[in-house]
Parts: sequence; C-alpha cells; structure tokens
Amino acid sequence: MRSLAVRAETWPIAGRFVISRGSKTEARVVVAEIRDGEHLGRGECVPYVRYGETVESVVAEVEALADRIAAGLDRAALQTALPPGGARNALDCALWDLEAKQAGVRAWTLAGRPRLDPVKTAYTLSLDTPEAMAEAARANARRPILKLKIGGALDLDRVEAVRAAAPRTRLIVDANEGLDFETLRRLAPDLARLEVKLIEQPLPQAEDAQLEGWRSPVALCADESLHTRAELAASARRYDVMNIKLDKTGGLTEALALQDAARTLGKDIMVGCMVSTSLGIAPAMILAQGVAFADLDAPLLLAKDREPGLNIIGSMLEPPSPELWG
Repeated sequence: MRSLAVRAETWPIAGRFVISRGSKTEARVVVAEIRDGEHLGRGECVPYVRYGETVESVVAEVEALADRIAAGLDRAALQTALPPGGARNALDCALWDLEAKQAGVRAWTLAGRPRLDPVKTAYTLSLDTPEAMAEAARANARRPILKLKIGGALDLDRVEAVRAAAPRTRLIVDANEGLDFETLRRLAPDLARLEVKLIEQPLPQAEDAQLEGWRSPVALCADESLHTRAELAASARRYDVMNIKLDKTGGLTEALALQDAARTLGKDIMVGCMVSTSLGIAPAMILAQGVAFADLDAPLLLAKDREPGLNIIGSMLEPPSPELWG
C-alpha cells in the first residue's frame, strides 16, 4: 500500500534575490514523498504568493490527497484532482519518480525521450543599481546567457551597464510584469540595440492584451500570463516565446502537453523555474531538451543545495542521478 509524506523546507539564498515585485533571502519549498514498498518517489514545488499560494496552503492541498494517493491515484487522475500549481507539481513529479523507480528505467524514458543531454542554463542577475548589476555581470561574464531582472526607472542604465561588463554574453531581460506598455515601446528599440535576445513578461498579465498587433523589435516571452494549455491561445497572439514552469503547469505531465501544443503553434520554448533546490529542477531538464532558452539556475542561486544535487559545471546542468530524481 502506498503512503504519502509532505514537509516544508527552507534553503538559504546566496545574498538576496530581487525582482520587480520584491526580494527574498531564502527559498521555501514543499516536498512530497510517495512510498510504495521499497520504492520512494519525490517531488518538490515552490509555493508562490503571486499565484495565491503559501507554504501552508500547499502542504494542506497535498495532505488532503493522502487517502487517494494510498488508494492508487495516478498522474492522469491527479490532473483533475488538483488545479494547476505547486501542490499538483510536487505530487506529479513524485509520481513520475516513483513510476521510474518501479519500472527500473529513467523518467525521461517514460516521457519518450531517448536520452537526457546536459542543459545550458541562463544565470540570473537580481534587480539592483546599474553599478551593482554591472559588477555581478563582470563576475559572470564567461557564462553564455545572463538574465537581468528589470522593472524601474533605471532599466536602460542597468542593461547598458551589464552589456558593457559582459560584451559577449547573450542577454535576456525579465520585467516580472513591472513595465507599462508605453515604457516597453520606448525601451524596446534600445534593448534591440544592446542585442538583448528576449524580453520576458514585460506587462502585468491583466494588461498584456495591449501587445496584440504590436511588432516588438525584441522577441517577447510569456511567463506570468501562461500557466497551462488553457492560456495558450491568448498568449500565442501576444508573445513569441512561451515560458513553461512546472510550478505553473502543476507538474511535468501538463508541462509536456503544453510544450507540444505550443510547438504546434510554431512558438519557441523557454523552460523556467522558481528558486528551488536541485530536486525541483531535475524534472524540468526533461522539458528543457532542445529548447530555445533554459532558465534553470535555481541551485546556483542557493547558498547550499540538497545532497545529492545536480552536478553543475559552469552553466551546464548534468543529468540527475537516480538518487536525486527520476
């Protein structure tokens, strides 16, 4: 008979992680564990206040399914048992992990992938003064992709400072809904001049209909506006790239379906993450195979990762060990 355990964990961030909505110094995650005999499946999620979640609410959502998990709830049934979000992500990934261990194969095999290649991730620079962001960029100038958090009056100064400090690095900017449409239209040509490759979620989700019909000189990426296939049609009219995160889709199962649907519409894919440990990132590596942009640097932002964690060489994430996940 299967059993479920759930717990909250806190992991310190190296320094402070700052975006347009606020800052934090620790990552608070929820881990779900499903045991069936000798096999144990694990999944991790990050409750996110922006989406109406707290650690306590997510733990309660997971615990409420204990009896159904014990009775054999599978991934297909889970998709309707819980809404998209952190709780479903933790359970979905735990079920993937459990199924892989029971079958004696790796999770990517179950997902129809012939192998799992290393993934090159972007590295995030927190929102700060132009001088501080330039210093951080200079320290990471050899990384292939830097992602800048923006969302304020000095945004152009920030990007120019980072570009000067890291002249050869590909740049992504992420406003986390921090701009208005007029600011975006004024800023975008300069971002193109500075060879920024992507602008992620520039406008608040409730206002991004303004993007329809506007041709940005820099590709636009949907993040907060896109959770599951339910939002895909609207996002596809407004954005060039779709950012898929397991904590938004509610797990790998829906994430893979969303990726297939987005590609059918001719959209490029970005695979992103919340600030989590390697356990939260490992399932996303299946999703990140061959995508245009991978932003899976969460373990690099922590002061300490879980053991065992992902083996990370520079900006390259190696496939997870079975002891970690999948």
